[in-house]
Amino acid sequence: MALYGAPVWVDALAARNKALLSRPQRVIAVRIIRGYRTVSWTAATLLASDPPRELQAEVLAEVYQFRSGLRASGERPSVDQVGRIRTLAQRDLIHRWKEDLRSPAAGSVTVDAIRPHLRRWVNRRHGVLTFRLSQVLTRHGCFGKYLHQIPRREVTPACQECGAPVDSARHTLEECAASEPQRRALVAVIGGDLSLSSVVRCMLGSERCWSAVTSYCEEVMALKEAAERERKAAAHAGSLRSRRPGRRRRRYALLHPPQ
Repeated sequence: MALYGAPVWVDALAARNKALLSRPQRVIAVRIIRGYRTVSWTAATLLASDPPRELQAEVLAEVYQFRSGLRASGERPSVDQVGRIRTLAQRDLIHRWKEDLRSPAAGSVTVDAIRPHLRRWVNRRHGVLTFRLSQVLTRHGCFGKYLHQIPRREVTPACQECGAPVDSARHTLEECAASEPQRRALVAVIGGDLSLSSVVRCMLGSERCWSAVTSYCEEVMALKEAAERERKAAAHAGSLRSRRPGRRRRRYALLHPPQ
């Protein structure tokens, strides 16, 4: 719907119009990747394989101009011709998107990990993003460093599992001693380089590697989330912020009373 009639209005796009297109695109992308609402537009759309709307509009305009040019000369474009032009325009889109990602305003860690593999990421035929996998890829999740930035959520950025001074997504993936058993299983599949760019490359290499990384994130992040819930429920956690009991939480509490 957002791109309806794109060949007509694409040349009239200005900064204000681009912002209007980007706003709902970010909301949709965050839903697609199952990410936190604080994830930037750049990181969310990149993970969702959803290029900027203005670039998508230009692809549609190029295909339309090709078809209208042939019709104006009395020819009828074949399906193969249109498909070839669409493929070339799509390749140009990926190239331009990659250039735009050279200096991202936000989400630089995610961009640096995926940008070298952008074409493979967009065209992959396996792998879905889960809530916990997205936390590791975006650094927005159940990490002490992230939660410490939110008032009354965590009193320290330290890792509650191993005592490291900073609990970040990188620490969780590469270093945390509490995750060593799960990490050994991951390394057995994808190798010893656990930098985010290397992990993304391995994930794109095979469905087995993608599943191994997803399993690691699911297991480790689930343990971190459980530990956080326990800290919030403990008597000494009065300074931590509790979530408001919304309608779904109240309904869940009624259906599943504490034993």
